[in-house]
Amino acid sequence: MHVQTQSRKLQLNSSMARWSQLPPDLLLLIAQRLNTHFDLLCLRSVCSSWHACVPSRLRPSRFQILPPDGTSCSLYLSKRSILCLRLPESHCKPTNCSWLIKVEEDAPGMAHLVNPLSTSQFKQLPPNFPKTIDFSRFRVSELGQEYVLQYMDRRPSGEADEWSLRKEKVTCSRTSNGEDFAMLTIHKSGKLAMFRPGDTRLTIIHDMPSRCDDLIYFNGEFYAVDNTGRTVTVSTGSPPVLSLIADSVFGGDKKSLVESNGELLMVDTYFCPGIRGLMKIAARFKVFKLDQTGHTWVEVESLGDQILFLGEKSTFSAVASEFSGCEGNCIYYTHTFFFRNGDRYHANTTIGIFNLENGSMGPLSSFPDYSKVIWPPPAWAYTDNIGSI
Repeated sequence: MHVQTQSRKLQLNSSMARWSQLPPDLLLLIAQRLNTHFDLLCLRSVCSSWHACVPSRLRPSRFQILPPDGTSCSLYLSKRSILCLRLPESHCKPTNCSWLIKVEEDAPGMAHLVNPLSTSQFKQLPPNFPKTIDFSRFRVSELGQEYVLQYMDRRPSGEADEWSLRKEKVTCSRTSNGEDFAMLTIHKSGKLAMFRPGDTRLTIIHDMPSRCDDLIYFNGEFYAVDNTGRTVTVSTGSPPVLSLIADSVFGGDKKSLVESNGELLMVDTYFCPGIRGLMKIAARFKVFKLDQTGHTWVEVESLGDQILFLGEKSTFSAVASEFSGCEGNCIYYTHTFFFRNGDRYHANTTIGIFNLENGSMGPLSSFPDYSKVIWPPPAWAYTDNIGSI
């Protein structure tokens, strides 16, 4: 029996040695086809030779993007990863064994935590919360990605800032070679704006008849929806071509696109009547599923075990059973209130929950089981005694 065990160890060690000797060019091709940045980190952690061959980034973290109006201020693209941290299966009990976070990388190996539904950093973390998180201690899945355009040096003042993009959504896609990418965002005019490999400036797309509400990269294509629900795909050619995917769905005040369980959904938000300007409060929601064959949006009565998350700059979904105490068929959403302090406006974002089955809704603080998915951090996420949990 001892001899058989030793023989199996030798076989495993020999197999690992062969894997560690994969040609660097092949490793790079594998890395370019990974779906998430976290997958890339996992690939680099397999062995020292893979860590040396595979770069931590497959695209530059900062590069110049000039506005479409000829101004000289420069932008760069910041990426945030939305992660679900879970206890190892051997330690998972019917307590809160999942935590939702958003990580923004400032520089290779340096990052900070952001509220998964807003742009605010987590504040007042527990005193013993570590400055370094060892993700290898947890089961980690990436639920989504968020991109934000930032000023490279400093924000311009006065009218020079009036060109700026709407503070809603930026989405990106890799090109077939895995190195370059195309970016689609929303201009202040409500029109789409694209940045492609080789471009220096954003290009405005004038073909949307109505103001764009949201966009998403789904199944290898850019999708955009206007405020009537009319939905198109956007090619990355020169010039970009818009193709009608679904006709308008009138009724709500704000359309959001979200991928859930491999399907494209549209959430139609109805705001409270009589509230205008800088304060928009959600009153109810309707959910539609894209029927690509019939070129139409079909209303969905139930989300099943799915939870939808409508953040300030991104949307994503998750399975409710991964979060202890949570049920599916609900929507996390945000309220953003703008208030004036001196000559500047400031934003305050709060989170709410909507139940699609019975229409009930309220602030996240009123639903403790749903609130602890985001805050406070579970003790197992920042203590070393996971085995005692």
